[in-house]
Amino acid sequence: MNRSNQKLAGTTAIVTGASRGFGRAIAAALTEAGAGVVGIARTAALLDEVRGELGDSFIPVVADAADPATAGELIDKYNPRTLVLCAGSAPRMSPLQEQSWETFSANWNVDVAQAFHWTRHALARPLAPGSAVILMSSGAAVNGSPLSGGYAGAKSTVRFIAGYAAGESDRAGLGITFVSVLPRLTAATELGAKAVAAYAERQGVDVDTFVASTGPALTAELVGSSVSAIAGGEPGHHGSYLLTASGLSSLT
Repeated sequence: MNRSNQKLAGTTAIVTGASRGFGRAIAAALTEAGAGVVGIARTAALLDEVRGELGDSFIPVVADAADPATAGELIDKYNPRTLVLCAGSAPRMSPLQEQSWETFSANWNVDVAQAFHWTRHALARPLAPGSAVILMSSGAAVNGSPLSGGYAGAKSTVRFIAGYAAGESDRAGLGITFVSVLPRLTAATELGAKAVAAYAERQGVDVDTFVASTGPALTAELVGSSVSAIAGGEPGHHGSYLLTASGLSSLT
């Protein structure tokens, strides 16, 4: 067992958005590291699939991660050592002039809301010293995403929330680590595949050509192992990391 696994073995992790994509891969990596994972999503059938794959170490909870009551109730009930905030809304893929305010702001009402509520409660409770809160942002927070409405701005705000929380943890001596992870665009998830298809069409090329032009693809498994490594790292190492097929690179 590696050092990261030793720190996570026997602990509890909460993962929002755990039923698919990166959240599902993160839940798998954390259970492999020996943690018990409380996985949150809104679709019971998908959570049951994850439970079937990961076994009794995965506890499915059907809930809305963007509801402030969910954050308070589940943090208080499970007292996690690791909290991974991965829930998010799939943005409408269309240019600005074809968006409505409702479609443009969708990621603010889900991605940003869940980041705010869970992070706020982690600080206010607070979580135990040595705990880690990992917020999943996006490479779009750095590079923009002109076909996804307010998605890039929302993910940038998620990154800011992690930074603000890190400062509050240090100021109060809480010993809670706050990290944001910005995965590069990849077709490895349902959300990413839709975005890749939209950008390929915008450039007038097929999906395979577009994907080939972007270099080595980030996999969901690498996202999971990278987040698990951060969770099992030394406490107090706040930061923001871009995640590509080459691994994590610090942005701060």
